[in-house]
Amino acid sequence: MKEVKVPIGVSARHVHLSQDDLERLFGKNYELHPLKPLSQPGQFAAEEEVELIGPKRSLKVRILGPVRKNTQVELALTDVIYLGLPTIPPVRDSGDIEGTPGIKMRGPLGEIEIPQGVIIAWRHIHTPENIAQELGLVDKQLVKVKVEGVRAITFENVLIRISNKFAWEFHIDTDEANAAMVKTGDKAIVIFEPVKIPQIT
Repeated sequence: MKEVKVPIGVSARHVHLSQDDLERLFGKNYELHPLKPLSQPGQFAAEEEVELIGPKRSLKVRILGPVRKNTQVELALTDVIYLGLPTIPPVRDSGDIEGTPGIKMRGPLGEIEIPQGVIIAWRHIHTPENIAQELGLVDKQLVKVKVEGVRAITFENVLIRISNKFAWEFHIDTDEANAAMVKTGDKAIVIFEPVKIPQIT
């Protein structure tokens, strides 16, 4: 069993918008204004935010760009509880939003309600193809990732996502990072086991 280190990227709650929903919230032909680049190539945190409206409370959430085909809201479980959402969103790979809950959101031009798109992100490792080949990784494979330290944790069921558009990085949400007392830029250890492909529901 071999071990390889991977940098950690902590992903806070955020929203990806379709162009249609962006225009409904901010105006016709609106374009996002990059605030800072993210670790994944071509991705950025935008200056713009939206307000997610739950039964109990609301939350201002950063929009990440560029725009996507479908609007998607990624929350930690703590955010779901804070908002008072009636249904706990499923743990899903990014982009897999079929059958997920919707939510209301507010922008400068008013409110919209998306019928689906709220998920808790499946923890995953962005893996370029050359690293995947070197390490013998398969797309959608599940591995374990160990975080050392005073609150050492081994994360199981970590999804390998392979693309040349990716930079090598282990993504977890804020709940997972807080539990392990880690931050973006810290290192974790990938533990390789026989290939296991998840049944994502």
